[in-house]
Amino acid sequence: MPVLKSLSFTALPKAANDPVQLRRVKFVAKLEEQKLLLKDPSHVRTVQRWTKVNGERQATNKQYAVRPWWKTDPSGQVVMSIKFGAKPIEFEKGKAGIVVPSKEKLPAVIDTLIAAVRAGELDELFNQAAKTGTIGKAKKAA
Repeated sequence: MPVLKSLSFTALPKAANDPVQLRRVKFVAKLEEQKLLLKDPSHVRTVQRWTKVNGERQATNKQYAVRPWWKTDPSGQVVMSIKFGAKPIEFEKGKAGIVVPSKEKLPAVIDTLIAAVRAGELDELFNQAAKTGTIGKAKKAA
């Protein structure tokens, strides 16, 4: 016991379930996924799921396609949109795209967006998108 006496003990801190922080972490992961897609166009997200096989639970891997958040217009400019769920986020009224001069500049734009998400600059846009979106909700009949 003399060794334990040299340590100081305290209560464990509670896990922070801050929805804003969780949303930021999830969105940064999606942006990082877009960077991986830039490097490897055949990138797929692999998720481990538990399924019952012959009455026994087993871990299985399921692959999901990752769709790019950018498109190239006829003039050669790349336009990137930030998606919340399936809908693009509007930064200004009617303007949901970010103009990128070329595809080579996309990683720098994604890094800038990651920094903005971590700094909390997009929190208000996320809140607006969550309020106006129909993600996970059934539409009401008029």
